[in-house]
Amino acid sequence: MIYAILIIYIAIVFLGSLRGSTDASKTPEGYFLANRNLGTWALFFTILATNFSAFYFLGFAGAGYRVGYSHYVMMSLGTAFAAISFYILGSKIWELGKEHGFITPAELIYHQTGSKILRWIFALVMLIFTFPYLALQIIGAGYILENITDGAIPYFWGASILTLFTIAYVWIGGMKSVAKTDMKQGVLMIVLMLAAVIVISNSLGGLTAANQAVFETKPDLFSREGTGNLFTDKKWFSLLIFWIFCIPMFPQIFMRFYIAQDVSTLKKSALLYGLIPLFISILPVIVGVLGHISFPELAGKDTDQILPKMLAAHCPEWFAGMVMTGALAAFMSTLDSQLLALSTIVTRDFVLPLKKNISLRQQVLVGRIWVIVFAMVGLLIAAQPFDTIDDMGRLAFGGLAILFPTTFVTIRWGGIRPIFCLASILVGEILLIGFYTKKISSDWLFGFDSAIVVLFVCFAIILIGKLYHSISQRKD
Repeated sequence: MIYAILIIYIAIVFLGSLRGSTDASKTPEGYFLANRNLGTWALFFTILATNFSAFYFLGFAGAGYRVGYSHYVMMSLGTAFAAISFYILGSKIWELGKEHGFITPAELIYHQTGSKILRWIFALVMLIFTFPYLALQIIGAGYILENITDGAIPYFWGASILTLFTIAYVWIGGMKSVAKTDMKQGVLMIVLMLAAVIVISNSLGGLTAANQAVFETKPDLFSREGTGNLFTDKKWFSLLIFWIFCIPMFPQIFMRFYIAQDVSTLKKSALLYGLIPLFISILPVIVGVLGHISFPELAGKDTDQILPKMLAAHCPEWFAGMVMTGALAAFMSTLDSQLLALSTIVTRDFVLPLKKNISLRQQVLVGRIWVIVFAMVGLLIAAQPFDTIDDMGRLAFGGLAILFPTTFVTIRWGGIRPIFCLASILVGEILLIGFYTKKISSDWLFGFDSAIVVLFVCFAIILIGKLYHSISQRKD
């Protein structure tokens, strides 16, 4: 039954990608940006499906198991607040992209600053720090297939199968195919996750009774601070505002600001994005919390598999297969966008400047080749995953968020020398890695999350650069 569900789902997605390819242009704008012609709902669902991925299905459930309901409040509000930056940056990015024909984020930065070095550093940071998040999707697919087939499809084989399938439809249809696929997968993801919560909670005597049973043994899971007092007031502040700076800097999200039909479409999609996470973020967290009833002793990587474990324990086989198909939809809807975004960056920001006579058709071919390359690199990373999905996500998110101050000042303020933007990015990444690897003492964080402290330093460098530029102009 499970195999039949998976085969039917893969066939439907693949046929959808073929239809997308018949409409897709053979030009870089057509392949990489769907000819900048997505409407409100298509844009909203492709942003939603692209952002809510393995980190949502497995990561949220695992965090719910480890930390409790406070993870929902922090993530749902923080993610909703990202809609603010969609308005502040997204509308301006759309206007500049439409006017000048930008396809990648670094093309915009280069136009605003005139610095080739800054363009390459900006693009390189996006490449490097998207890899952990890309690998996270592949890892999630491997976990899911291994669990729902009871080990018949081993972890790495499952990860490889879904990666090859994703490569196939991205190669065929580009952004048009990805956007159409994301819309279907976004709806499927939400509906099936809601159904999973209903079925699992009912099998445990109802949602209220199940939560009461967990509360009696693990009351910290229901506290504002979470298990082990993880979310102090300073951590709450850090993580609530962090997503404003982080989410727009995902290359796959940044590039979606280019593909709206018009700026009104982008703003409507941003509003929807601000509302929906408040509802859907709670669903996997509930499953994670209730997981303490059936699997009370999980730790480390095993906590990230609480969702498939709960489905296997409390749901009919056919239903578990359906829900895990929804999870696979979430993984692929992010993986396809990441592969396309990264291949676009390499093609436009590294290959094209060095080989200016490359034709439009050749640009598309180069992009397709790099889709394969990046997928293989993601598989290599997935072969040795981090301790938890949350760990992988946080490293990727922090590294990308450091690009926000440079993006903001070059788009909204202007009037700054590129050297200060370079300093902001390089100093920020060094500090972030230093805190992540514990080479820099956490005493310097003063109780805040490391990403927020590093962002403060990055913004300070940008402000110094802005002040220096203003003083220089007055002297002239």
